Amino acid sequence: MDSSTKAGAFPAIDHLSLAACLCRPQSKPDVILDTDTYNEIDDQFALAYLINAHKECNVKAICAAPFYSPPDSGRVYRSQSPEDGMELSYNEIKKVLRLMGREDLFPIVYRGSRFYLPDEATPAESSAAEAIIDLSTSYSADNPLYVIAIGAITNVASALLIDPTLRERVMVIWLGGHAHHWGNCTDFNMVQDIAAARVVFGCGVPLVQVPCLGVTSEFRFTKPELEHLFRGKNALCDYLLDNTYQYMAQKTHLAQWSKPLWDVAAVAWVLGGDFALQRIVPSPIPQQDFSYGLDPNRHPMLYVYHIKKDELTEDLVKKLIN
Repeated sequence: MDSSTKAGAFPAIDHLSLAACLCRPQSKPDVILDTDTYNEIDDQFALAYLINAHKECNVKAICAAPFYSPPDSGRVYRSQSPEDGMELSYNEIKKVLRLMGREDLFPIVYRGSRFYLPDEATPAESSAAEAIIDLSTSYSADNPLYVIAIGAITNVASALLIDPTLRERVMVIWLGGHAHHWGNCTDFNMVQDIAAARVVFGCGVPLVQVPCLGVTSEFRFTKPELEHLFRGKNALCDYLLDNTYQYMAQKTHLAQWSKPLWDVAAVAWVLGGDFALQRIVPSPIPQQDFSYGLDPNRHPMLYVYHIKKDELTEDLVKKLIN
């Protein structure tokens, strides 16, 4: 499909048919993970969690998402541009896979967008966007390909703009925005590419939103907890802890800190466990001022409003120390 395809090319949304698609996988799902892995420390946990969930899902691709953290951003891990952030994440994905002894997965790791969407009608083409489209061809609304996005949602939005029929073959689970009661949606993933978020929330693709503050912020751990759960279990766990402690040493002056592992919750939604509470709501409209526009007549999406920390922690530990 021509890359000049406009967002207006999305067909009208059948609300009832879309609502029927908003359910957990009924069998072992095929999954793509889209991740800005180098940006923080929770993406590495989420990636390892997914790879070790081979009994619950089949990983078809791992896509590097862009991120941009200039020196004045206040972020711990920096990038010189969205492309630089994507390359750093691409390399970090391979580093985690290497620690897991899973170099066999290198061929399904794809570079993502080099820049954010310039507007809501123009994709940022990439190998990742093309892979999402190409891999989706054998799926359908009744048997979707699950795309878990835990960074700026540029790659996914670009794929949808390049091929609007993609929305009939995938289900998107996005770790992005804050809880709807929070008053704003200024989490890093949303702020990075608001145009991409507006495309995904507006196009009618089956969407699960897993918010940050007010929801996954509750899936947080202190240093003593992390040390008890993971230290010395394997090389991967030691790397995850050392990476977390290095990050937090730059993030806060507090000796007694806790750190959310945000992205793990988005992966967990696909795996079939009883890890979250959810409800169907009208899709909100991310605004340019990073507030939510709410319209009760908008098409439906699935909204995760609570994470069951104990249940999810038990599953995460079991898979990471495997």
